[in-house]
Amino acid sequence: MRVHEFQCELWLPEAQDKVFSFFADAGNLDAITPSWLHFETLTPIPIAMREGALIDYRLRVHGFPFRWRTRINEWSPPDRFVDEQVRGPYRLWIHTHTFESQSGGTLVRDHARYAIPLDPLLHRWIIRPDIERIFRHRAEALRKRLA
Repeated sequence: MRVHEFQCELWLPEAQDKVFSFFADAGNLDAITPSWLHFETLTPIPIAMREGALIDYRLRVHGFPFRWRTRINEWSPPDRFVDEQVRGPYRLWIHTHTFESQSGGTLVRDHARYAIPLDPLLHRWIIRPDIERIFRHRAEALRKRLA
């Protein structure tokens, strides 16, 4: 299984506690996910975010419907949290979110480790470009909401 990595960062002009609180509300994920994914949180809101919390979603990728379940593996407010796909389209998806006070705002870093089925056929032309588009959209949505 080939494991890929994706990293990005975004500076937001808000305090670390405020930015982390936005991410701690799982209901906000719908608002920062591109509409073309038809993303929907299935777990009733509000979700008590903590280590071990399970969250269920439904989405559609290139016309294919998926259910996605994540588990919060680490919960360390207001500095970081880690979610891992338990069920979904990836063979592996571990996403580390870190938050750092910087220059009067907050630096948000994302690091995803992932693996996919049919890697040689799908990664370069479909999966990686989709991940990049999703995180670009997310950055724009976060800037609008927290800038």
